[in-house]
Amino acid sequence: MSDDKGSVAGRALRRVFHAVNTSSENYRNSLQDFLNKNWDVNDAQVSALMDMLGSYRDIAEQLALHPVRLAGKEFELAKGHVSLLGGSLKRLLGKKPDPVAMPEDGDRRFSDPEWNDNVLFDYLKQAYLLNSKAVLDLVDTLEDSGNHTHDQFMFYTRQLVNALAPTNFFLTNPEVLRKTLSSGGGNLLEGMKNFWEDYKKNPNLLNISMTDFSAFEVGRNVATTPGKVVYQNDLMQLIQYTPTTEQVYKTPLLIIPPWINKYYILDLKEKNSLIKWIVDQGHTVFVVSWVNPGPALRDKTFESYMVEGALAAMDAVEKATGEKEMNAIGYCVGGTLLGCTLAYLAAKKQTRRIKSATYLTTLLDFTDPGGIGVFINKHAISGIEKQLDKAGYYDGRAMAFSFNMLRENDLFWSFFVNNYLKGEKPAAFDLLYWNSDSTNLPAAMHSYYLRNMYLENKLMEPGGISLMNTPIDLRKIKTPAFFLSTIQDHIAKWKSTYGGARAHSGPTQFVLSGSGHIAGVVNPPSAEKYGFWTGDQLPDDPDDWFAMAEKHKGSWWPHWSEWIQPFTGEKVAARVPGDRELGVIEDAPGTYVKQRIADVIGH
Repeated sequence: MSDDKGSVAGRALRRVFHAVNTSSENYRNSLQDFLNKNWDVNDAQVSALMDMLGSYRDIAEQLALHPVRLAGKEFELAKGHVSLLGGSLKRLLGKKPDPVAMPEDGDRRFSDPEWNDNVLFDYLKQAYLLNSKAVLDLVDTLEDSGNHTHDQFMFYTRQLVNALAPTNFFLTNPEVLRKTLSSGGGNLLEGMKNFWEDYKKNPNLLNISMTDFSAFEVGRNVATTPGKVVYQNDLMQLIQYTPTTEQVYKTPLLIIPPWINKYYILDLKEKNSLIKWIVDQGHTVFVVSWVNPGPALRDKTFESYMVEGALAAMDAVEKATGEKEMNAIGYCVGGTLLGCTLAYLAAKKQTRRIKSATYLTTLLDFTDPGGIGVFINKHAISGIEKQLDKAGYYDGRAMAFSFNMLRENDLFWSFFVNNYLKGEKPAAFDLLYWNSDSTNLPAAMHSYYLRNMYLENKLMEPGGISLMNTPIDLRKIKTPAFFLSTIQDHIAKWKSTYGGARAHSGPTQFVLSGSGHIAGVVNPPSAEKYGFWTGDQLPDDPDDWFAMAEKHKGSWWPHWSEWIQPFTGEKVAARVPGDRELGVIEDAPGTYVKQRIADVIGH
């Protein structure tokens, strides 16, 4: 057997796949039409399904055209199974052979002791690990096809491989079997109840409950830092926090969080609240709390988020404090908006409004958009746009599901097993409560953001994007900037965020925290965890920066506090919310942050 293109088998396979490819567009359209007519699914879901099926087709085609590669992997796999069978026989005879396959570090699926102690379950575990590694290794050798990327091949293969894990099935999970025997099947009945409750909450989406929702309430035990809402419009409320020091820095601080999730990830509880910690350092802190948009806000654009969000908040901060200049923090897409706003202000010769800019895990350069990139292509975005046009918004629960599938074993299958097979309720966990408290995205804004940032990366092009009829250029930003990225981030990869830092022309410090997109940011000094790296220079290659960077223990928060010191101004008497031009509308955390998706879309 060979890769000879003239072989009979090769010619036959090529004819088959040529026929498949020739008819694939008709097949896709027919299947899409069938799904739309017979199932309650939307265009975005259909596009995602088509991408998955298309990836599997391209994988099969490449493997069929390279039989030697496939045969080599099959031979290695067969050797592994022979060794595994031999080892299992030795165990039956009382011996203790070394395992053939072991779970990777951090894989908690096989933590139950019976996966090791019971010969049958140990065999199932190792056979699965052998097979899954062989499949993933084989697909990893494939190159991009005309329609799908290598990352898509790996992602969709990983989804299939992990869905077929023996831990996910009643008869092959020892923990579930024990629970079924001890409860007389009561766990399965409870699991059915849990499934039905989840379905009723999220019909056609099936977002599995990840926490005990009854244990939390926004404003009661999350988002509790005292403050007042002092301004609001259609898109946001602005919260001014109550000072905890007799004097505060003259220059106020504005935080622009992402609108993909709610701001209180920065204020979950007192001991790990970045917002409270900054207030305690003597800053007058304001935070934008974005609305959870429904169909009525379908026409709000990315430009609207700048004008009615960032710029309106800046105007309100000036009225509330009397200060024309302020410092600003942007987190994730809030940082993307901050960068756009700074570039806009630079074009309008108004750069003095922001004295310093802090970016937390922010993408400005979307060359490598991270794990979410597997969902970003022209076909997928076209499907999303069709659904956006119908609904007027992108359902935040679908966005949450997509992000969860980037870590499917931790954020999907573990809860599937716990809730539906074991029949247990999830534990109370504030971070997962926040993670499940999704927000919608307005149709016009989301379409623009996906196409111009993720798909075409126009923000990195000078004049590639215009806001308020003004072409913007990140290179014109001379504002002192602090970029905080995290080494394990799968949403905003640190090497991609590094490109955005280098796009600025002013003094820029790049800092890399340990851990990931959330934990690396929300890392209070008292925890003494993770550590961070700093470097004075910004060479072209991020690997060169890392090679020269200095590692520090603990949290990056105190380091940032030292960095921002030159931009804080002198100390003045503490400002009380509502004591100047802006009156108090309501107590923090306000009304907008309490809106759940069901409240704004009617189900």
